[in-house]
Amino acid sequence: MSDATINTSTTTQTAQPGEAEFGDFFALLKPRVMTLVVFTAFVGLLAAPVGVHPIVGLAAILFIAVGGGAAGALNMWWESDIDSLMKRTSKRPIPAGKVTRDEAFAFGVTLAVMSVVMLWLATNAVAAGLLAFTIFFYVVIYTIGLKRWTPQNIVIGGAAGAFPPMIGWAAATGSISIESVLMFALIFMWTPPHFWALALFMKGDYHKAGVPMLTVTHGRKSTRTHIFVYTVLLAILAVGAAFTGIGGPIYLAVALVFNALFLRDAYVIWRRDEVMAEADEYRVEKKAFKLSLWYLFAHFTAILAEAALAGFGLGGWV
Repeated sequence: MSDATINTSTTTQTAQPGEAEFGDFFALLKPRVMTLVVFTAFVGLLAAPVGVHPIVGLAAILFIAVGGGAAGALNMWWESDIDSLMKRTSKRPIPAGKVTRDEAFAFGVTLAVMSVVMLWLATNAVAAGLLAFTIFFYVVIYTIGLKRWTPQNIVIGGAAGAFPPMIGWAAATGSISIESVLMFALIFMWTPPHFWALALFMKGDYHKAGVPMLTVTHGRKSTRTHIFVYTVLLAILAVGAAFTGIGGPIYLAVALVFNALFLRDAYVIWRRDEVMAEADEYRVEKKAFKLSLWYLFAHFTAILAEAALAGFGLGGWV
């Protein structure tokens, strides 16, 4: 029996019935990730060229958030063994012994089914179908099927986190369009350099847990090259989106500034070696990771601003 199995068994047995509190179950929803889900879905909903009743819009965002939280709970259910081995995740509810794996599974499945059904009733089948596929993709294809088997796990997993704006758009329009696909692509291309920057200064955790992150399987030099390449492709996509239906002058200004900053950091990361990185305790890598958090928020805020101006006949390239 492996150490990971022993750890999982121990943490499962330490949580007794009735011991878990509301906060423990809420933590299973990955509230930080849920914030990104809610925000990007909200932008997708409001950027759509169709008006939505405020109550319908609120219901749509609520059920999308619940669906995202359900996926997070099921992710923690499956990964409780490796969560107990990594410093970054060891205090999550299951490895901390506050919630059992069975409780997490039942909680996640219940929320997943409820969120899909309620989104269907509140909006339409397309939005509900996209939410159902997103949960399935994240839990079954990514978490269970691929995360522990390929160093491209972050690239593949990035698709799950990129669906929320498409779901929001579909909730408003009942369809998928080039604009919603562009928002999907923006998050999809952003995810690898964002997480690989984190992996550069958190390599020990992934190595200990046996997760085939690129830093573990191909080394840090290769990871640095991948970060730079993906950031270049991301910049081309992000700036190019300024001249589509979701863009405009405000978005272009934001895209130019943030992609220039991200490219600068990615280039410096590419040029550095481990001796340089260890000498300053991965200062540049940590800086790039923090910038990447603001990067996505800034781009989607700009999309939202363009949509708001369009409501007054001022958005886009008028």
